[in-house]
Amino acid sequence: MADHLESQGWREAPLSEAEKAFCAYADKLTRQPESMSSADVEALRAAGWSDRQIHDGCQVIAYFNYINRIADGLGVDPETWLPPN
Repeated sequence: MADHLESQGWREAPLSEAEKAFCAYADKLTRQPESMSSADVEALRAAGWSDRQIHDGCQVIAYFNYINRIADGLGVDPETWLPPN
């Protein structure tokens, strides 16, 4: 699954509708954080996610966005085991 996500992206991956809803949420939070609203949370609830799952997922997404921006902002080179973009 991870290889498919890396090569094809989440939109083409064999994910459930609930998983695709969370991926859309993560994509929007990452790329357009200023446009997030309560409607985004409501869409996750409608897809079957609990408030705890939404909270925990948001924490993980925000943490990875944060740490990547810190690394980028400080010019930290990727780990040598990571393939180049």
